[in-house]
Amino acid sequence: MTTTGKEEAPAAQGWRMPAEWEPHQATWISWPHKEASWPGKFEPVPEVMTAFVRALVQSGELVRINVVDVAMAEDVRRRLVAAGVFHGVRLHLFPTNDAWCRDHGAIFVTRTAGQKRELAATRWGYNAWGGKYGPWDLDEQIPQRMAAELQVPLFRGVMILEGGSIDTNGEGILLTTEQCLLNINRNPQFSRPEIERRLRDTLGMHTILWLGEGIVGDDTDGHIDDITRFVGPRTILTVVEEDPLDENYRLLQENLHRLRTFRDAEGRPFDIVTIPMPGPVVYEDQRLPASYANFYIGNRIVALPTYRHPNDRRAAETLQRLFPDRRVVPIDSWDLIWGLGSFHCLTQQVPAV
Repeated sequence: MTTTGKEEAPAAQGWRMPAEWEPHQATWISWPHKEASWPGKFEPVPEVMTAFVRALVQSGELVRINVVDVAMAEDVRRRLVAAGVFHGVRLHLFPTNDAWCRDHGAIFVTRTAGQKRELAATRWGYNAWGGKYGPWDLDEQIPQRMAAELQVPLFRGVMILEGGSIDTNGEGILLTTEQCLLNINRNPQFSRPEIERRLRDTLGMHTILWLGEGIVGDDTDGHIDDITRFVGPRTILTVVEEDPLDENYRLLQENLHRLRTFRDAEGRPFDIVTIPMPGPVVYEDQRLPASYANFYIGNRIVALPTYRHPNDRRAAETLQRLFPDRRVVPIDSWDLIWGLGSFHCLTQQVPAV
């Protein structure tokens, strides 16, 4: 079933987007294969992804992986068998243009009907971050393929939206940025109130919190998952740059100021926790969007991208305090970040029902 926008909105039917820390039935990824996304440095990427999948499977989480063809399926199978974790993986012959499943994959919603919890998928418009990287025809098909595989309803969100541009506390509050959702390369025909209405109606939100800009080097135009994340219903983790001379310093301070003015549905301020940036990560004279905020919350672990910087340890310690019931797993993202994204960008959680 697919909604067209003329039918009763999903939120009116009781659907809502859960928080990432709520139980998953699986983590879904699209295996990296587009060498142009990691020009001249693709070789280490499958090794990093193998380490990431190993951490999830060893923690007891099912991992679903999109592969483009039989040859890739065999290569992925070989790598994961060697890692001893193929038993916890399901491969899907769902061809993609690129690897960023957070943005091209389905965004899932759930509802409780009587004694039964139900799952549905939402499919939004996708234009490869404002038309930057074509083609994206295969990526556009992934949400309906995921929904069909899981045999769940599919709702259509009537605007361009990437999963990395939003974050929710699971209780109707959503974080995003003006730089991304109000960008003319996404939805120039929609006003801010119209965009908010679509988020409320499709994902079950009642409050939209807007930050300003994302970090330097982020080609997604300010995705929230590189700067600020909910880590609890009333707790927000945000990155700050400690060097006043760094080009990220001002914009992250402005976001921190906004966060301190936000209130929840009861008028209470949020608990704001800061985490440092890892310092500039530069490759071939290009500043990369290296950030500890691009962590992924699994059922039993938190996968933390690290950057061979002294702040790696501080970031891990902060996340461990925030997630005492999960094990923080630092995974080297030095090579991965050359693709301008890390573990959160590469994943999409499938809520348990």
